[in-house]
Amino acid sequence: MRTLLLFSLILLASPLPANPAPTILVLGDSLSAAYGMDLEQGWVELLGVRLGQQGYPYRVVNSSISGDTTSSALVRLERELDRHRPAIVLVALGGNDGLRSLPLESVSSNLSQIIERALASGADVALAAMRLPPNYGPLYVDAFEALFGALARRHAVTLIPFLLDGVATVPGMMQDDGVHPAAEAQPLILDNVWPYLEPVLQRRAQAPRTNTSLSGR
Repeated sequence: MRTLLLFSLILLASPLPANPAPTILVLGDSLSAAYGMDLEQGWVELLGVRLGQQGYPYRVVNSSISGDTTSSALVRLERELDRHRPAIVLVALGGNDGLRSLPLESVSSNLSQIIERALASGADVALAAMRLPPNYGPLYVDAFEALFGALARRHAVTLIPFLLDGVATVPGMMQDDGVHPAAEAQPLILDNVWPYLEPVLQRRAQAPRTNTSLSGR
């Protein structure tokens, strides 16, 4: 009995563990999965390095799968939200849907549900726009590109322009397949993301702090 009482007193006297670092969850496809290179060369891994350099105490979870579509990402989203409880969800999906010429209504609906569920979990959301090669036809290409801006406006979330701006058309920046960015392009992709992600980080830094361990998130 005395031993049990002593153990209880030790537990009460021990400081509570500090809250873990908030998480940025990147939900993407091969453009974010470091396809064709070592994982640490990818822009998502470089994001983790930059966050530390800039003094943002976040950890980055890369939940990107090569070949992933919006529908398959939607299926696994709840598990990822429950597992990581992210503060920020960066959605970089839709390219594979477009390359398969899937119905744009389905692509938009899937992305909308992903955004809604992430927001409902308490996370901020950033949505990366995607583009398609012109050979898919102007009607489909233009409508595909427009849906990202429309979704960002509808849900009032941050829109990140095309990840491969300044990359896709630059010699030496793409792998031999012409689809996936090379290792040399990864810092440029991060530079495309950072100006839109950093204001989200700054806004969260200025918001009142909450104890996530007690808030249920």
